Amino acid sequence: MSPVAEFDFVIVGAGSAGCLLANRLSANPDRRVLLVEAGGKDDWFWIKVPVGYLYTIANPRTDWCFTTEADPGLAGRSIHYARGRVVGGCSSINAMIHMRGQSSDYELWAQATGDERWLWGGLNSPGETLAIYKDLENYFGGANEWHGVEGEIRVERPRVRWKILDAWQSAAAEIGIAPIDEFNRGDNAGSAYFHVNQRRGRRWSMADAFLHPVADRPNLTLYTQTQALQILLDDQVHENQRRGAWTTAQQRVTGLRLLKGGHIVEVRARRELILSAGAIGSPHLMQVSGLGPAGLLAQHQVPVLVDLPGVGENLQDHLQLRTVYRVEGAPTVNTLYRNWITRAGMGLQYLLMRSGPMTMPPSTLGAFAKSDPALGSPDLEWHVQPLSLPKFGEPLHPFGAITPSVCNLRPSSRGHVRMATADPLANPKILCNYLSTDTDRQTAVIGLQMTRQIMAAPALARYRPQEMLPGPQLASDDELQQAAGELGTTIFHPVGTCAMGAFDAHGRPRSPATVLDTDCRVYRVAGLRVVDASAMPTITSGNTNAPVMLIAERAARAIVG
Repeated sequence: MSPVAEFDFVIVGAGSAGCLLANRLSANPDRRVLLVEAGGKDDWFWIKVPVGYLYTIANPRTDWCFTTEADPGLAGRSIHYARGRVVGGCSSINAMIHMRGQSSDYELWAQATGDERWLWGGLNSPGETLAIYKDLENYFGGANEWHGVEGEIRVERPRVRWKILDAWQSAAAEIGIAPIDEFNRGDNAGSAYFHVNQRRGRRWSMADAFLHPVADRPNLTLYTQTQALQILLDDQVHENQRRGAWTTAQQRVTGLRLLKGGHIVEVRARRELILSAGAIGSPHLMQVSGLGPAGLLAQHQVPVLVDLPGVGENLQDHLQLRTVYRVEGAPTVNTLYRNWITRAGMGLQYLLMRSGPMTMPPSTLGAFAKSDPALGSPDLEWHVQPLSLPKFGEPLHPFGAITPSVCNLRPSSRGHVRMATADPLANPKILCNYLSTDTDRQTAVIGLQMTRQIMAAPALARYRPQEMLPGPQLASDDELQQAAGELGTTIFHPVGTCAMGAFDAHGRPRSPATVLDTDCRVYRVAGLRVVDASAMPTITSGNTNAPVMLIAERAARAIVG
């Protein structure tokens, strides 16, 4: 089959990273760039309205609607695993929380990759991370030591506050978690209202930031409703492609096979193919294309073109433990939504002033603390919601309630993403292996105990909090550990399945888990990069969209030189 078109760069996935890469790589009119997206356009009303996440998650119009394998750590449960399937990717359906992580996260990245440029940065430091975040940012408070205003990613404060959340913040302070101005300065210890990716009360996705402003460039082409089927490869590797992670290349990328409009077509990538399909999609596409663990590929009769043991392994995610407390005497989304008059008022407030509950991200208030005082930085995070519901897609509870969810920021449990069959249209098997280590189980128990301490603090007493989940009858560590497995669920932060790592003097990875070098180039495959959350060697402390943009900007600068 001859290619229908040729491009210098082909990018798979118009999610957060893909939108930035399309912007940066098409800035030179001499470069032809193709951006491929399996989902549709992001022009649906509920994508732009912040509270619309209630309608976009678990909706096949905007979500891949993956489910995990039955997880022993979750009492054998299989859970919904949302991933964006629309232009903008997860940034079109996520919580909009702008969270950089902590400086300690990037120390781990620098150690894993041998590249000190990943360090946070500052006086006499080679680290570039803070500087790049500032370059990317359009911060509501103006430029300062921590923030920039010249970038494309709009960052604003939330447009609604809740009396019950203010009281929760005061209660947290009473047990030692002090209020702070914000979370994005390198050490997040404390509590604050989250900053959000919104512009004047509307979701500001990475498509809004990077793709739509340049959509009319003649050298940039966007395919929507187009599924990537197979990476096309050739074992004739040109000598000028043998550099960096490609030093010992066994294969070179020639193009991509696609399913577009019901027809199978091929496109040629003259310079590079870049996978930005996310921590589930990118390793899966590699595996069905013959790039991955030899045993897995052989099991499914896929020819092993390059044995890459780390592809699909090292899956990390933040497990959130969603506790629910019934409250009295303060408005919550539950109490407002069940009354048609207040519900109409919420809609009118949004239409006229772009404020109020309809501008609310899923979680409005956050807090960070240490499960052990000896730790160097916080390892627990709370997302506090002024609402409660059994799960996304189901009705709100018929009583006033809040949901303080706590998660372990540095889980030691590791899962995997593996092809289920050789068919690229079949969903992969996702096993998170939550709570599979003693450390993670102990941290879960501490997180639940600290949540109870906050809810029992004097500042919340007037609201008569009543624990509904996991339930006050569960008191022992063993009971709380079991409860963590029964009520825990994903907070939608999968990373690490094509991890960056360090290489020795001979160009060989120091760890079998390593798939990429620090510029996101795939080991032994010339002309191929993975630029998305897959590349993270370890998960960051908090929501992962901003760190994905850091990776994408670093990769874009490496490509254009």
